[in-house]
Amino acid sequence: MTIGVERTGPHEFVARNERGGEVKIGRVGQEGSFSPVELLLAAAAGCVAVTGEELVLRRAGEIPIRATAADVRPAGAHQLDGVDVSLDVDLSGLDAHAQAEVRAVVIRAVEALCTVTRTLKQSSEVRLTIP
Repeated sequence: MTIGVERTGPHEFVARNERGGEVKIGRVGQEGSFSPVELLLAAAAGCVAVTGEELVLRRAGEIPIRATAADVRPAGAHQLDGVDVSLDVDLSGLDAHAQAEVRAVVIRAVEALCTVTRTLKQSSEVRLTIP
């Protein structure tokens, strides 16, 4: 898998995947775009949501699913100290045992299968080349 990022203007870039998906990238606060750190957070929350979706819906029915990820670092720091991810689902239609089961199954699946959060936990090596 390869993602291309192309400059489209001053401090404006577009990331594209091979399936035609696009996302605008810019500096923090730039209208209509995501900063690179926001994309990292979106990837973590998105990975958790995608991984947990089928497990939640199969057990709880068609309910809203929302995942959020928060940047954990001191102001002005240039490295994340962590990423807090929350999967917000309304499990009130289930009894306490079923709720606990859904939580456990989703946590196990995310820990085993969510590539983004697993990579963040491992602090993956990044190799930069400039030909």
